[in-house]
Amino acid sequence: MKGTLLLLLALVGLSLSSQAGVGSTWDPQWRPLYDLVDTDLQAQLERRVYGDPLLAKLADHKKLSIGVVDLNGAEPRFARINGNEMMYAASLPKIAVLLAAYVSLDDGSLADTPEVRKDMTDMIRVSNNAAATRMIDRIGMMRIDEILMDPKYGLYDKARGGGLWVGKRYASSGARVGDPMHGISHGATVTQVCRFYYKLAAGELVDPQWTEAMLNDLSHPGIDHKFVHPLKRLAPDAEIYRKSGTWRNWHADSVLVQGTVWRNYILVALVESPDGERILRGLVPAVETVIQQGPMYIAQRS
Repeated sequence: MKGTLLLLLALVGLSLSSQAGVGSTWDPQWRPLYDLVDTDLQAQLERRVYGDPLLAKLADHKKLSIGVVDLNGAEPRFARINGNEMMYAASLPKIAVLLAAYVSLDDGSLADTPEVRKDMTDMIRVSNNAAATRMIDRIGMMRIDEILMDPKYGLYDKARGGGLWVGKRYASSGARVGDPMHGISHGATVTQVCRFYYKLAAGELVDPQWTEAMLNDLSHPGIDHKFVHPLKRLAPDAEIYRKSGTWRNWHADSVLVQGTVWRNYILVALVESPDGERILRGLVPAVETVIQQGPMYIAQRS
């Protein structure tokens, strides 16, 4: 719980004790992520992706999407490749169920019980399908998608290619409702997933009383693969808030990282490839290198 509270305090610009070691100086005045596309970060990300023949081929065929938000410095920097390309995302859209759960707890339409709290945590940390299905049934799938399309959240936006969508229980039974634009049952765009984490970190996603609880559900990932595997090696002391997804050749991962000095960022990637696990593992060090090519980091090293 300490890590989630430190993250919240750091990202809304309150004073931090020296124990956090956080390098971010993000101005607490919140701005929409759409307004924060950074030309330098974008160029560095494109150079890294299109300099790799496999990544370039996947990106050109709309089978790879990447979103990065650098949370260091006075203002976040955003870059994306195929940012509005909606792809099948398997279990990653369970974060949408999590959001709908906290919205429903806030308005009183969902009872706050130990069983509900456990299902929310299990649905995220170990991607438990039965827990996710129970949450979908409690909230209602139509209600979840209404929240995603609500302009207050804008996490499914037809003007921006779609976004997060939950159109089926995580079970063999039940109706399937594909998203309005593409007909995908469990879908996402990297832009909207980045916005989910960015708005959460900025205290703009849910009522402040629920923010720490929501971050807690996303903490301590119970599956050591994709982004988590290299992060445990590169940044063993970093706080990680994460949700992934896998089904056949579709691989997805999303993470909000709170580390020391400069390691404060959001990374989201969706890939359709039989080699997706290896690709996602390799993106972490590659993107960390991209972040460190920014002018503020070069100046610090010179």
